[in-house]
Amino acid sequence: MAEIYLDHNSTTPMDPAVVAELQPFLTAAQANPSCAHAHGQEARAAIDGVRRLISETFGCARDEIVFTSGGTESNNLAIKGAAFANEERGKHIVIGGAEHPCVLDSARWLERFGWEVTLAPVNDKGQVTPEALSDALRDDTALVSVMTAQNVVGTINRVDELAEVLAGRRIVFHTDAAQAVGKIPTSFPFMGADLVTLAGHKFYGPKGVGALIVRRKTPLSPLFHGAGHEAGRRSGTENTLGIVGLGAAVRLARSKMAEAGERMIALRDGLHLMLADGLPGLLLNGDPLDRLPNTLNLSFQGVVGADIAARVPELMLSTGPACHDRMGGLSPTFAAMGLSAERSQSSLRISLGRHNTWEEMEQAASQLIEAVEALRSSQGWSSADAPPSDRPICPRCEQPLRLDEIGIAPSVVCVRSPECRYEAWLAAPAGAT
Repeated sequence: MAEIYLDHNSTTPMDPAVVAELQPFLTAAQANPSCAHAHGQEARAAIDGVRRLISETFGCARDEIVFTSGGTESNNLAIKGAAFANEERGKHIVIGGAEHPCVLDSARWLERFGWEVTLAPVNDKGQVTPEALSDALRDDTALVSVMTAQNVVGTINRVDELAEVLAGRRIVFHTDAAQAVGKIPTSFPFMGADLVTLAGHKFYGPKGVGALIVRRKTPLSPLFHGAGHEAGRRSGTENTLGIVGLGAAVRLARSKMAEAGERMIALRDGLHLMLADGLPGLLLNGDPLDRLPNTLNLSFQGVVGADIAARVPELMLSTGPACHDRMGGLSPTFAAMGLSAERSQSSLRISLGRHNTWEEMEQAASQLIEAVEALRSSQGWSSADAPPSDRPICPRCEQPLRLDEIGIAPSVVCVRSPECRYEAWLAAPAGAT
């Protein structure tokens, strides 16, 4: 069987258009962009062009962009840099209850310097509500960090509503948008955050490059000290090659995100429907609607997710983030959501990308159904005794969806059709790949 890549939340492959844009910089523009000679200024011009592109795309000023080595560095700079620069406001930090380890560990590291950390609890769908954030705040809270989209189950936080909770307070607000950029709108002004993290490899750019958007007048102490690059906020010779690739990925996201997002929703829900029709006992993890368009996290009752993945090596999928994939036990995300170890252990994260096809969804569904049935049978677990599977629901009227293969191409439609008329086509539209 052909291999199918279904792990785009871990990393995305570089888009061929990004690779093509990088090619000239593998042999040219190799000079230090801080140098005044012609080659140095050529590299500087390329970096400035990307800075302008990101500014136009995210609605921020050019001097609000700090180029970094990726999401982990951006999150460390946001948490530690904002904490040290704002400690006169207080030494209390609030972070979401299901954050990426680099956010949690950065906050915990600050405890040795006298900061206190509170986890704002997430609900059973993985979302930090405005009420939960409000309850976690104190008079001495100086910093809040809540991710835009959950990396394991795909649940989206209403970052703009969380920002409203903080309005009028002297609290710096950071959001890790690494999983969201390129998948859902992430306009800087409308998010309401002071600090926003981007990671190039999450949206078809190179690994090892990212950015932190820093709202003007937001104090930020640097992690790296040296010659004062990036307006003194991140010293170190700029990664011209990586930054050019980041810009190419941003440009692609601008042109493809809306169309690709609709298509990935159709593929995701189509795969979910085939699995639900073929297997009882499937549980959807995460919010059914406030969710990234590409993410499907399912628990297969009666079996272990890692065992399923081992039986279908052609399917490149995971049981969670790369740092915890197939570790077993209760994942930190499931624990934060209040879900059981059994539900955690039986889960798989399927995260689609722009280049996946309907034929791949059909192959994936067939292989997963066969693998789960074989594992259940070997363990004496009868599918006949399992409850009905969770199914995707219509975003318009929240009724169940169904597959419709009538017409020129298969589609996902609401059971109330034609009254609802919601439908998402599974055929690849022009330019999707």
